[in-house]
Amino acid sequence: MTGDGKVAGWTQVNGKLTDSLPLSDRGLAYGDGLFETLRVVGGRMPLLARHLQRLARGCEALSLPCDRALIEAELVDAAERLCEGVLKLTLTRGSGPRGYAAPAQPMPSRILSAAPLAPADPRRRDGIALFPCRTRLSEQPLLAGLKHLNRLDQVLARSEWQSSEFAEGLVCDQQGRPVECTTSNLLAWRDGSWITPLLTHCGVRGVMRDYLLDTLAAQGVPVEERMMDIDMLYSAQEVCCCNSLIGVWPWCGWASGAGRQGHRPASCKPWQNRFISEEYWQIFSRSAVSGRGYGAVWWCLGVCDPATCAASAAAIERARDAGGAAGQQSGPGL
Repeated sequence: MTGDGKVAGWTQVNGKLTDSLPLSDRGLAYGDGLFETLRVVGGRMPLLARHLQRLARGCEALSLPCDRALIEAELVDAAERLCEGVLKLTLTRGSGPRGYAAPAQPMPSRILSAAPLAPADPRRRDGIALFPCRTRLSEQPLLAGLKHLNRLDQVLARSEWQSSEFAEGLVCDQQGRPVECTTSNLLAWRDGSWITPLLTHCGVRGVMRDYLLDTLAAQGVPVEERMMDIDMLYSAQEVCCCNSLIGVWPWCGWASGAGRQGHRPASCKPWQNRFISEEYWQIFSRSAVSGRGYGAVWWCLGVCDPATCAASAAAIERARDAGGAAGQQSGPGL
């Protein structure tokens, strides 16, 4: 418990406060499970409905039993107790005998941990430098898009740099095509359209990514999921990274000695770097933004360029209605 009465951190397994898990749990033995990382703000979870939808897709793909109502109830209760911070939900197939064969009647383990939110990184306002990772993502179409427990590709990629010069690392597929960053998805504004890498063979389908694509499309902004090559990033006018914890970070080029030294997206302007504030979860109580490009992303996140920001009560009410239908105040880790 912190001085202001907020809960600092804890772990529970199957609804009971504990930090212990049986050694026979298949999540530990084989990475047989899924996880979600949710930001908690004022006792609520932005994009909760999308997190639960992705979890359900993963459970279906892995034939993993999922009591969605129970999981949602535990998350809501945990968020109210935590008030501010991060919740990580891990769902495994539970314990089983040695061997890869799944138990005929699995008893899934629900692991829920709470932690404080990491301090805000000022680099997100100024634009971040990406480290060009040598590690390539493993390709398995059956697992593509899922947030499963096998994260060794990301562990290897993130271990390639230690310098604080880099806020994120760009990760490619086996053919060298950009897919995502180590903890976030990619969006590029190019030739009048937002483009994001297609995730049919590898990569994580982030909830913030999905939210942005859906909201931009609903506003009439062109969006496209497609295979990308590295030159498409270099020729893009604007590039950003996004996930449900950081919101959106603008990319302002490679750091010195990496990639094409000094390269920056053509439209990396100071005002465009103010994408998101600590209050990004309040997207449904802010003004709408006219225009395209980052202006449209700012509308999604509720952060406005002074030159294009215009109050719009009707748009706010429509957004609030959409948020209510999702079951939580909406606002991604991936």
